[in-house]
Parts: sequence; C-alpha cells; structure tokens
Amino acid sequence: MQEKRKALGRGLEQLFSNESFNLDDFEKEIVEETPKEDISEVRLDELRANPYQPRKHFDDEKLNELASSIKEFGVFEPIIVKRSIKGYEIVAGERRSLAAKRAGLTTIPAVIKDFTDDEMMSIALLENIQREDLNVIEEANAYKAMIDKMHLTQEELASKVGKSRSHVTNILGILKLPVEVQSMVINGKISMGHARSLSKLSDEEQIYNLADQIVNNNLSVREVEDRITNGEYPKKAPIKKVEEKDERKLEIQNIMREKIGTLVKINKNNVVIPFDSDKDLERILEILNIDIDMD
Repeated sequence: MQEKRKALGRGLEQLFSNESFNLDDFEKEIVEETPKEDISEVRLDELRANPYQPRKHFDDEKLNELASSIKEFGVFEPIIVKRSIKGYEIVAGERRSLAAKRAGLTTIPAVIKDFTDDEMMSIALLENIQREDLNVIEEANAYKAMIDKMHLTQEELASKVGKSRSHVTNILGILKLPVEVQSMVINGKISMGHARSLSKLSDEEQIYNLADQIVNNNLSVREVEDRITNGEYPKKAPIKKVEEKDERKLEIQNIMREKIGTLVKINKNNVVIPFDSDKDLERILEILNIDIDMD
C-alpha cells in the first residue's frame, strides 16, 4: 500500500503542503507516469462523480462541442478514477466522461489510482477554484471549505491557491455580511470593494442601510470608506490577533502530512492523524512501522 501511495508522485505531496497546487499539472503527471499497459478501458455506466465535488451542472453547449470532438477523434487523455464498492469514482475528467456518453461511447480510457476520502475532497475543492468561473461569494465559500476540510491557515491557503494573504482575508470577510447583501454582490449591485468596506461593520441594520445607499445614490468605495472613517457607521471592535502557529510545529506537521499522505494536524500538544477506514489505519500503522494485529 505504501508503494502505491508513493506512486502518486510529487503532485500529491503538493496537495497537502504549503506549495501552490495546480490540478492540470497533477493530472498530467499521473497520466505521463502511468505505463500505457496500465491504462484501462472502464465502462461509462460504472462511473460516478467525486462525491465531494460541489459542481453539479456543466455548460450544455460546451459538452456538445466536446462530444463532437470525441466522436470524430476519440478521447485523447485518460480520465483518473478511484475504485469504489460499486464501480469507480471520478477523480479528474468528469466533463470528458459526460461528453463521451453523448458521443455514444460505452467505455473510456482511465488511470485507476488509490485515493483517500480526504484527498478526494481536497482535489474536488481545488478543482472548483481552479477550473470554475466563480463569483466572489462562491470563491469565498470554496476558501472556507478548504480551510475547514484541509485544516489550513489563511496563509497556507493563499500559498496553495496562488493568491495573496490579503486577498484571501478580504474574500472570506464577505461571508460575514448578511445573505441579502451577499446577493447584492452576486448580482453586481455592489462591488467587491463596497462589500469589503461593509464587512468592517458589525451592526446588520447599518450594513443594510449603507448597502441601500450604495445602490440608490451610486456611492463610490471611497465615499463609503469616508462615511465609516468619519464615525457615521462605527467599525467593528478590533479583534485580538491570534498568535501565528509555531513555525517548527508547522514544519513537522507538513513533513508528517507528506510522509503519511493524510491531513495530520498538530494542535497545541496533540498530534491528530485522521483515517477513513480500517484499511487506511493499517496503511498509516505500516508507514509508522507499528506492527499490530488488526484482526
């Protein structure tokens, strides 16, 4: 099992490190490192989407274009799947599989790899950010999910998605706004700059009031900032900055994540190593050189 996980390559290490992770490069690496004889023809009716993938809808016109291309030239690049109890779960290439069905194919070339649930979830979240045209609220929700599910700090997340720390902080701040005001951002009634200013306020009634003024009086971001600065709309009380994670502990955490292949978390004086099944626990014990009879 340990050798199998090593075969996933450098890309998987980057998934759980602080380095920027590019899903296209990760997929390309897996395909290039897989011998042609190990690429299987998998039945399309045995495939199901990554259960952690938040994307449920695909552009119908683009799917038809891809289906026409597949019908004429075939599938150029294998999809990547994980074997499941019933058939396979798609790790990367769901759009290709849907287009292949439309093209009338019954099978599709696939690379079969072993992934944990944590890895499947992390890949789906990163794919959602890197491959979708998200509005600012969707982007913020994706960031929050990555922080919660992958146990990342804002700084670690910023590095992984190739954004600045301030960008991540500002985007996440918008989720503190009332839902109705978030809808105004999605609909383009108020800008990201306006939303960032509004997120500095703590009183919901004041937020609604100022948001309405932005729309009705066409206020600029500078005008909104001036009203807040002048005390007309008091800012939130400053929150005491949480002490940054000890650098040495963070380094050890990242080394353990890479070695074990799961989301190891060092919290105060505890080391947490999650696992998703007895089989995964056996794999972790094997890596740690712990010999215990699990029967």
